[in-house]
Amino acid sequence: MALKLMDIIEYHDSTGEIMVHRVPESGSAETKLGSQLIVREDQKAVFFRDGQALDVFGPGKHTLTAANLPVLTNFIGKLFDGRSPFRTEVVFVNTKTFTNSKWGTPEPIPFRDKELKFVRIRAFGAYSMRIIESQLFVNKVVGSQGRYSREQIEDFLRNIIIARFADFLGEVASKGVSIFDLASNYDEVAIGAKSRVQGDFEKYGLELTDFLINAISLPEAVQKMIDERASVEAMGGLGGFTQYQAASAMRDAAKNEGGGAGTGMGMGAGLGMGMMMPGMISQAMQGNMQSQQTKPCPHCNAAIPATAAFCPNCGKPTQTTKACPHCSNQIPADAKFCPNCGKETTPQKVNCPHCKKPIQAGVKFCPECGKQISE
Repeated sequence: MALKLMDIIEYHDSTGEIMVHRVPESGSAETKLGSQLIVREDQKAVFFRDGQALDVFGPGKHTLTAANLPVLTNFIGKLFDGRSPFRTEVVFVNTKTFTNSKWGTPEPIPFRDKELKFVRIRAFGAYSMRIIESQLFVNKVVGSQGRYSREQIEDFLRNIIIARFADFLGEVASKGVSIFDLASNYDEVAIGAKSRVQGDFEKYGLELTDFLINAISLPEAVQKMIDERASVEAMGGLGGFTQYQAASAMRDAAKNEGGGAGTGMGMGAGLGMGMMMPGMISQAMQGNMQSQQTKPCPHCNAAIPATAAFCPNCGKPTQTTKACPHCSNQIPADAKFCPNCGKETTPQKVNCPHCKKPIQAGVKFCPECGKQISE
């Protein structure tokens, strides 16, 4: 509040959005030694004379005396021979943390991705800030304005953030980080970007207390492709996804039944698709089942194709039984005698009496020369 003779100098901001307020808002006013300066807990007060900052007061109730205004007293003494009242102006600076300011990229940022090669992304988030150097902020940002709000500086700070954020993303991409990794590393990216922005804020007497990333988004077409890829993986691969797509097409075709000319065309297309779908489904299911039918190796327990005769892992035969040549019962593959009929499972060999070639004992004709074997 500004008085013609400022006996009590104070300012209260009911909105919480004013960063700087000057008393009086324009020009200067008279005050005197012994006047009261009230600075609230979230404020600092900068004394000005002829546009020059003379001193800064922290929170509390201050009585203006020669003791607590040495600089001002010297100044007064020089111009007014130590007499008061004197003309001055006081700038109240709000030192609270201004939260939930928004930032976002108005245009997509080019990002060289190791998987997608080159995409254009957008990013959004929020940040918090506070004034840490009152005199610096007033001199560099506010100037002689009577009032300065958060809204007035947000556009400027947003431009700083976007420029530094884009530069940092370029560095991230150069390290081989994919766009798919960014979503799970928002905190790490935010910390890195904050360190880049902080230096620019400090040049104006500000501290960037928080920097948050809410979203990094891809173009709609790219996002749709990624969603479809995720759907394929979620449905167990291409086979499952094909079944789902086929079922969806059949369902849509069924919905088109019973309409006009346009509907009829849709129904025809739907029926045609419906006739194709069973084959596609069967083929997809068959391929899927074939790819999934396995059995454990009886020797090393590795999963091997169900039709494999030898284990591709240990190289051993996968068949563990054989049919007895006498009673046809299944017996262990390495058994020399059948546990069912007791006969020898490996037939004895004899020489053909005609061609002398080895043949199985008990046969009636030689498989080599074809002549009858006499008993």
